[in-house]
Amino acid sequence: MQRSAIPDYIVKTIGLAIALVAIYTDMFGVIDEIYQRSITVGASIILTIFAVPLVSIYRPVNGMMRAGQWAIDCVLAVLMGLSLFWFATVYDELESGLYDFLPDDILIGAGGLLAVLELTRRAFGWPLALLCLFCIAYAVFGEDLPWIFAHGGYDVEQVMRTVWYSFDGVFGFIVIIVITLIFIFIIFGAVLEATGAGAVLLRIAVSLTGGLRGGPAHAAIAASCFFGTISGSVSANVVGTGVFTIPMIKERGFKNSFAGGVEAAASSGGQFMPPVMGAVAFVMADVTGISYVVIIGAALMPALFYYGSLFVAVWVEASRKGIEAIPKAQRQKVSREDWKMSLMFVIPVFVIIGVLATGRSPAAAGLWATIVGAVLGLMNPVVRKRPQIYLEALAKGGEQCGRIMVAVAAIGIIVGVMNLTGLGIRFSNMILAFSGDDLFFALFLVAIASMILGMGLPTIPAYLIIVLIMGQAIENLGVPKMLVHLFVLYYGVLSAITPPVAIAAYAAAPIAGSNPMVTAVQAIKLSFVGFIIPFVFIYNPSLTLVVGFETVPFLWVVARLTLAIWIMTTALGGVDRSLLPLWSRVARVVLGLAVLFNVTEIQIGGALAALLLLFIDSRRAKSVGAAVIVEGADG
Repeated sequence: MQRSAIPDYIVKTIGLAIALVAIYTDMFGVIDEIYQRSITVGASIILTIFAVPLVSIYRPVNGMMRAGQWAIDCVLAVLMGLSLFWFATVYDELESGLYDFLPDDILIGAGGLLAVLELTRRAFGWPLALLCLFCIAYAVFGEDLPWIFAHGGYDVEQVMRTVWYSFDGVFGFIVIIVITLIFIFIIFGAVLEATGAGAVLLRIAVSLTGGLRGGPAHAAIAASCFFGTISGSVSANVVGTGVFTIPMIKERGFKNSFAGGVEAAASSGGQFMPPVMGAVAFVMADVTGISYVVIIGAALMPALFYYGSLFVAVWVEASRKGIEAIPKAQRQKVSREDWKMSLMFVIPVFVIIGVLATGRSPAAAGLWATIVGAVLGLMNPVVRKRPQIYLEALAKGGEQCGRIMVAVAAIGIIVGVMNLTGLGIRFSNMILAFSGDDLFFALFLVAIASMILGMGLPTIPAYLIIVLIMGQAIENLGVPKMLVHLFVLYYGVLSAITPPVAIAAYAAAPIAGSNPMVTAVQAIKLSFVGFIIPFVFIYNPSLTLVVGFETVPFLWVVARLTLAIWIMTTALGGVDRSLLPLWSRVARVVLGLAVLFNVTEIQIGGALAALLLLFIDSRRAKSVGAAVIVEGADG
């Protein structure tokens, strides 16, 4: 539903203010940490109230209902403003330990929490809001629970002190990380999109992949990979590139749901593709204390294999449907102007890498990349005619920042309760109690939990909430911290295509004109190997290039993973050089898993059997082809 004029003006004004303050912060430093944390959270909540008003969710049937819904929104905005004002007023006394907590303080803080929870529900759905409510209820009533779930007992005042009136809850450390590190990269992505860098990148991708069977589908994968790495939002990536790629994929003869699935899967993968990884790389470096260079080095090979599997899956589907490559004469040509305009994307990315290589902070890298991207955007004549595009981009980027901050504030509730009650350790102990010393079972439980916790969330909040709750469980089993964080990141990202939430599929489906759940199933089918890759690098750390790297194990896992991707993807698609019989498809899946199994003898046996099966199917395909030729000649 389209926002009306006044709410739209409010959203754009607050969004522009958030963006300008973020740029100022990265230029000159944090203005005042107490006020910047609290005011940014408050501005983000108020922005989201008007960006996602009740009237856009529950459409009123008459003027009275509409007025009532707007009244509720105004009350929420007032509650948030009052709660923040009171927090700023009493914070110094709270810190000194001399403040006498009153019932009014609890009521005012509860008003702020109510606004946070309601806006979390509106912007990201019930799962995260319910998890926050569960954590608050656990903090208040958890002392009566049995077994390892019981804690020492905390009253409402203690919970409110932690969750609202401290820097351990809603206004916790994650808020300042997002303000100083993440906002600038969201703004960077908005500036690149506004200057037309994404459209140029897509034209080049279409031209370079024109000789492949998949054509536009392969172009969508490449473009979404490159643009997705700088975008902190899967949905924004889907919409930004999907409006161009999905219609082209459909025109080539692919099904609507397949076109949407390709875009959803490819856009999701950009979040773990170096060098930016949707800005998660910088948060991960801050949380783990591991160098940014080490993180992107570790993420590179798994991400390349993920996208390689998508390319194979599209080729298989094109073969199954008999779609041939676009004739050379009909392929889109890339002009010199296009290559020139591609510098709007390429140079800023190199600026990020260059600034980081000099030892400067990620915030400085994002700031300089944004400035350079804005300057290079003037190469586009449309931008030169309408320089106000930059203000629109800043407002749009600020709105995206505000929405992410709502999720971060909600995560602060969970973190506060975890710090107060030890809930994270209890989750870890529960997983260990179920799995014992079985690493595979523990990883499986964490993978499922990660997909559930990540559903409906932007990448950065999803990663943070998952790693804070689930990460310790895997580390306790002896897995290196670097691999733990990559593992939960993958499943947090892949939750974007996993039903029932599947936000990437829901973003792609309207563009494709397909059912969201069918689109999600197609995306999962295309990304099947992506759900296996995290297990592969846990058991074969050499794949990450930086954790326990050894040349021979690295080459061996690369060969096995390449073979597994081919045989399992062709099995799911039912096509190799010809249509595959059911027995061959089943055998390929079994052998693909065997090749990746963590027992050397099974790996070798599976690889030899898989190669033999490929040879048999190749001979069968030739004989089928020869029979078709003979039959045609006889006819």
